[in-house]
Amino acid sequence: MTQTSTERPGQNQSQRLGLGVLIDMPWGGGHLGRRGVGFEETPGGGDITPRVRAFLGRYGADFGYGALAFQPRSRAVARAADYVRAYDGFFEALPASAGRAFHQTELNMGTPERYDRAPVAEFTNELAARYGFLWVVEDLGIWSIRGYPLPYPLPPPLTEPGLEIATRNAAQAARLLDIPLHVEFPGFTEGGSFFVGRLDAFEYFARLADDADVWVTIDVGHVLSYQWLRGRTGPDMLDGVDRLPLARCRELHLSGCQIVNGKFRDLHHGVLLDEQIELTEYLLPLCPNLLGVSYEDPMYREDGRLVDKSVANYARLRTLVGAWHRGPAA
Repeated sequence: MTQTSTERPGQNQSQRLGLGVLIDMPWGGGHLGRRGVGFEETPGGGDITPRVRAFLGRYGADFGYGALAFQPRSRAVARAADYVRAYDGFFEALPASAGRAFHQTELNMGTPERYDRAPVAEFTNELAARYGFLWVVEDLGIWSIRGYPLPYPLPPPLTEPGLEIATRNAAQAARLLDIPLHVEFPGFTEGGSFFVGRLDAFEYFARLADDADVWVTIDVGHVLSYQWLRGRTGPDMLDGVDRLPLARCRELHLSGCQIVNGKFRDLHHGVLLDEQIELTEYLLPLCPNLLGVSYEDPMYREDGRLVDKSVANYARLRTLVGAWHRGPAA
């Protein structure tokens, strides 16, 4: 089955899920200051680390759904059998009632190169059948070049040929998957990525979503990173946001961000900016098909408690999304 055979963008056929959590889960117990976050190797095939288990045990009841971001276990071709024991541990640590989703990182939809997505889709479909994923999401980006992964996905070329290729790639990925695909608005973090081309990224993304006929995820930090690059800060940060494909949006993402010397940094350090909360509040009533809002890559201590700097705006986000979740559906 394809995405469009069962659900067409513009139709709200599902119930609101509320607040969710999305965690990047590398193998080997974490990296880049996130030691103890991820999967650890065990004789039984891998498991979540004690730190992750402590966090999900402490905050799991806050979340209506949970998702993990795929990280390869090795350089070998991914086989579901090599991952399911560890993934079992992740999803079993969440409440039984929580929905499940998956963040893929190998569909590589922004690349202008030839790229075979069939093995990635087959792997993802096998996992989706086991876990009942509600959707799979991936940033519209260039994740690898000639088989070599990039440290941070680059936005696709913001040109007419780049748009044509990315649209074709997204439509192909959606056809290959057995569950709905959410194409995520790319990141534009200055110093972490760069982009080429002159097309407006919001209009580019809207055209792609319409022409590929796909659902989308809007990462609030990614939107703000683009606004900061364009000089749209402070009261101007909402300029042009309504050009995004809001009727096709089924999920919002918020990860820890920081403004350093006037530059927007998507650091995934768990601490949400006031601007992210404000933009989320603005977007909630404008997305009639929204299912959930994901708190992405929370930062927490060994005992599972959120780091102190993240507590205040996490509470604001939880309250904001809770009110939306309880409110009337669009």
